[in-house]
Amino acid sequence: MSPELHRISIFGSTMTVRILGSGPALLLAHGYLFDHEMWAPQIAALAARYRLILPDLWGHGGSGALPSTTRDMRDLAGHHLALLDHLGVDRCALVGLSLGGMWSAELALMAPGRVSALVLLATSLAAEPAASRDAYFGMLDLVADSGTIPPPVLATAMAMFFTPAIDRASPGMRARVAERLRAWDAARLRDSIAPLGRITFGRREALEALGALTVPTLVATGDGDMARPPAEGQAMADRIGCPFVRIPDAGHIANLEAPDFVTRLLCDFLARAIPGAPARDRTAPALHEDAS
Repeated sequence: MSPELHRISIFGSTMTVRILGSGPALLLAHGYLFDHEMWAPQIAALAARYRLILPDLWGHGGSGALPSTTRDMRDLAGHHLALLDHLGVDRCALVGLSLGGMWSAELALMAPGRVSALVLLATSLAAEPAASRDAYFGMLDLVADSGTIPPPVLATAMAMFFTPAIDRASPGMRARVAERLRAWDAARLRDSIAPLGRITFGRREALEALGALTVPTLVATGDGDMARPPAEGQAMADRIGCPFVRIPDAGHIANLEAPDFVTRLLCDFLARAIPGAPARDRTAPALHEDAS
């Protein structure tokens, strides 16, 4: 199960991808301002059942700059379709959190035959409300102008990412994330992070389009998520006609605040959703899915 590190040329830039495990393919799409290491609490359990594909988004982790032709979320989906082509993966499940969920859903809409199952965590395919969009754009302007993540922007990001539960679930996590954001390279902030933020918060209205999804889908949101409140997740699940789960004691980066719950949730759903996938460990409790 030793991980393989790949650096793959796509659209004129280089994407770093870790691959480990065996079984049906499963791609984990991390959130904005994180990288594939975000999934560390889930990797062992999932790699025991699936061939995990863990890309770093442009400008994040070990990946290169955002390709200059990138305009919207559908372009990001197309980049990851190209990644799957390069890896020879005809069909895979997608689990995406926040920005990762946005482009994963767009990929499923764009190429449904390539997707075996879809999990949307802490995300929304509705357009960003004007007031929050403008506030985020203002913060992104500060980042691009200064080449740093200024303290007020950093404080806002940390408050949006985590509830106080993170200090119990993972002591020191908040400080480690803040330090990494403070140390971000100025060039990457300008050529990738700020433009990706504009794509994220300037995304198209795609809520209605989700009704076209036919792949098995699950939507889940932390019950304390301020960035993407549970009502947004419920609206997506209603439109898709799929289960919705509120993740207890968790904010936006729910897989870090409630790691055991999210791991069981993913293992249980994927075992049922993917033909030929390993059965769920019956020693683990089943999780209630609230589709109301």
